[in-house]
Amino acid sequence: MRLALNPEQRAAVQHGEGPLLVLAGAGSGKTRVLTARAASLVETGGIPPDRILAVTFTNKAAGEMRERIGSLIGRDTRGLWIGTFHSMAARILRREAPRLGRGRAFTIYDEDDSLRAIRDAMEECDYDPRRWSPRSLRARISTAKNACISPSEYAAATYDLMGRAISEVYPVYQRLLTRRNAYDFDDLLSETVRLLEQHEEARSHYADRFLHVLVDEYQDTNHAQYRILKALAGQHGNICVVGDDDQSIYGWRGADLRNILDFERDFPGAQVVSLEQNYRSTGAILEVANAVIAHNTERKPKHLRTERLEGERIQLVRTADERREASWVVREIEASLPQVGLRDCAVLYRTNAQSRAFEEALRRAGLPYRIVGGVPFFERREVKDVLAYLRLTVNPSDDAAFQRAVRWPRRGVGDVTLDRLQDAARTAGESLLEAAARASTVENLPTAGGRALEDFAAGITRLADFQKTAQPLEVLEQCARDFGLAAALEEEEDGADRLENVSELFSTAAAFERTEVEELDDETGEASDLELYLQSVSLRSEIDDVDFEGDALTLMTLHNAKGLEFPIVFVAGLEDGLFPLSRAAESEMGLEEERRLFYVGVTRAMDRLYLTYADRRWRAGMESRSMRSSFLEELPEEPVERLVASGFRSWRRGGRQGKPTPETRAVEPPWRGRETEKGNGPDPWWRVSLHSGAVEEEPSESSADPSESEDLHYDYSDSQVPLELAAGVRVVHPRFGEGVILAVSGTGSGAKADIEFEDGMKKVIVAYAGLRPA
Repeated sequence: MRLALNPEQRAAVQHGEGPLLVLAGAGSGKTRVLTARAASLVETGGIPPDRILAVTFTNKAAGEMRERIGSLIGRDTRGLWIGTFHSMAARILRREAPRLGRGRAFTIYDEDDSLRAIRDAMEECDYDPRRWSPRSLRARISTAKNACISPSEYAAATYDLMGRAISEVYPVYQRLLTRRNAYDFDDLLSETVRLLEQHEEARSHYADRFLHVLVDEYQDTNHAQYRILKALAGQHGNICVVGDDDQSIYGWRGADLRNILDFERDFPGAQVVSLEQNYRSTGAILEVANAVIAHNTERKPKHLRTERLEGERIQLVRTADERREASWVVREIEASLPQVGLRDCAVLYRTNAQSRAFEEALRRAGLPYRIVGGVPFFERREVKDVLAYLRLTVNPSDDAAFQRAVRWPRRGVGDVTLDRLQDAARTAGESLLEAAARASTVENLPTAGGRALEDFAAGITRLADFQKTAQPLEVLEQCARDFGLAAALEEEEDGADRLENVSELFSTAAAFERTEVEELDDETGEASDLELYLQSVSLRSEIDDVDFEGDALTLMTLHNAKGLEFPIVFVAGLEDGLFPLSRAAESEMGLEEERRLFYVGVTRAMDRLYLTYADRRWRAGMESRSMRSSFLEELPEEPVERLVASGFRSWRRGGRQGKPTPETRAVEPPWRGRETEKGNGPDPWWRVSLHSGAVEEEPSESSADPSESEDLHYDYSDSQVPLELAAGVRVVHPRFGEGVILAVSGTGSGAKADIEFEDGMKKVIVAYAGLRPA
């Protein structure tokens, strides 16, 4: 194996037995180290590929890792276990299904399936989904599962109204999943923990099987993932984890920073190797990144360095509002186009809602763009409809798939028929598909509906027999023919687009290759290719489906940008309350995670970095003053050029109540290469951009420093947990505590909500109430 490595990388690759922690700073070549170590274990260490487990966080990264290792060792890697935590867990659970009372061909529920099951469980427990938000219940159950808290443990520790509701719904939800032979996404981890900790034979088998465990992005592991790794590597200690505590940004979904900070305590005798040589960014960008992240206290000290030239100064740009922020960014990109392509540029922001202004500006400019964070391909309605048929063929107990498939195309099975079928299935203790197969014997079932149900069940049974030996593409083609799926789509108003999506689904099935080497006993049997295809579809992450090949500008949240890099990066919306989010900044732990997120955004840039913010921003139908982000006060002076975009004069002469008037002229970017001169306004910290050769008027004293304003500062809600204003949603008020929304009236800044708290009903003005999701 010949691979150029620096001394630190080589030390990590050549480490022998025992625990190893590789602290890999941004852009330091961690993937190279991980793949080279796996290849070295095979070539030099004599470890068979099938005795190595390599875990990463996206299917795309897993595929790239497999290819790299294969090219390094020059042979097939099919025996090597490489995948995400969830795919590895699903593989183990499929093999060990009998120990856990499940069938091997289980279904993995996505968010929609899980929410539907939560509603069914709530109905059994007599909880009204109009009063109790199923999404809120699901979020809390998800948190409990990632912390490995069982329904009984949750019930014993509950302390509030929502908790008491969950303590009743949680066990019913789990029984429902068992009855349907399904796992939700969180179950894959929590049930694997249960298997490894409660079944000694299974734990010993996998701990002995994997002589070496390699883990990527260790800083993003949660408690369940930590316990899986302890069970697998706790005895022999041959575990190598690669990660960067400075890039731990998923605390909101259960990631535990302590896992990487306490690695040496959890695995005594661990060797620590720090990778601080950055191969991505210029010296100016790294100077900003190092200066900002140094303000965090919960971190292992490290300092990124580079051999690249200092590079261009970072542009810190102040704009009047979000429309002018977007216009400035787009004009700057247009000015750069002769030298770079659109695919080389990315605009990163904290919340998805910020994309709107950039989309409008890009459409006006006629520039193509892609949004990472839209509706993922496998979440599109027609794709999920077709997949429901396939799910049902491999798991006849999947009632969620049955309800979706039987309703499309229409076959004379209405709500009344389905309600009566469900009652019959519940009474008989059978699945909906089983009940449908004997629909003619179900009392009070409409005759036409009964015949349609029996025909549907017979078609699924035939397809189930066919799929056992057929390829996924062949099953899809047979399914489309038997059930008339293409004809049904053609009749829809937007049928052409939907047909194109289904055609793409066929392409994914045709491209599917079986990479797993099954080790199932004769009693369990081998999984069909269709089962493995459906598993791969269920476990795809959003970033796996993004195509970055076309020449288009990329718009995405900072969370989605992790692991990517672009020559030119704009980090937009750097205002307190937005970035960092108000809710996150309520605690030091939350503020440090927001700062790590800013660090991630900065280190995505290779050559040029722009940081922008606006003095005023529209949100939820109202405009409010903004204060520049506290992170901007932490920037070093030398590598940063501070600019004010044009547009302040027209903004101050806006319409009534401060609403901005339409722009009457193009907003020019600060033109690098021209002279700039110091502004004479009250804030000499700023430099003023040139417009048509003349200095733009400085903002007046009243608007020069937004941080001195007493105007309303809008509390932006967390982009991952958006505030939903609807009856039945549970919220938290900073004064009255937790409550449930009874009614909402009005729109925009005049929206009001009637909320029932423990001490009675209150009417609040939403814009001023400081509500957040419960």
